[in-house]
Amino acid sequence: MSYEYFPNFYDALMDEELYDNWFSFAKPYLPEGGGKVLDVACGTAELAVRLAKRGFEVTGIDLSEEMLSVASEKAFQEEVSLLLLQQDMSQMEQLGAFDLVTCFCDSLNYLETEEQVYGAFHSVYSNLRADGVFLFDVHSVYKIDVLFKDYSYGDSDEEISCIWNSFEGEYPHSVEHELTFFKQNQDGCYDRYDELHKERTFPVEWYKKAITAAGFRKIKICADFTDFEPTKTSERIFFICEK
Repeated sequence: MSYEYFPNFYDALMDEELYDNWFSFAKPYLPEGGGKVLDVACGTAELAVRLAKRGFEVTGIDLSEEMLSVASEKAFQEEVSLLLLQQDMSQMEQLGAFDLVTCFCDSLNYLETEEQVYGAFHSVYSNLRADGVFLFDVHSVYKIDVLFKDYSYGDSDEEISCIWNSFEGEYPHSVEHELTFFKQNQDGCYDRYDELHKERTFPVEWYKKAITAAGFRKIKICADFTDFEPTKTSERIFFICEK
């Protein structure tokens, strides 16, 4: 999977309101009076910047050097301090004892094997202080198997156009997204960029067992930015895990 071009288009294509929703979801679990937050798969630092502006000491990790480059420039422009590190979430180093760890935007779905997901959960656990909280979301099995099946989407404006087609992946409950971008250059012509993104999810019960195996003592599960339990047609599953 390549992130060579996607970071340059990411913010233009993402709905900014989603980051407000993720921040609102995390807000009740933020430590009072400031604290240390680790944003796993921080991307272009949209959430990390929001947290830093509210006085939290924020570390962001991402596997993509290109994403981190965009995040660094954004932190500079927004005049906030972020510690940004290139890390594999499934093999994360010991970075500190954090009050809160977040991993939103279905980033865990980019891990293709059970072993990688187990590794991510254990890595997060080891980086949380006692009583710390881990928040993450994933695509539901319903969304991967039904809504993404033969999915096709297109969007365009004068500067950037995108074509997004999804196909069944090689693993159970997995999908492959073929993304094509067209970006206008200075002479008015358009340059084309292609990327392939792969995502995989697991049933809710599998995640519960994996989280418990990592050592978390308390787990709450809800769906679609609400406090309600998931249904058969929920699209985004949220987990609140206490160490």
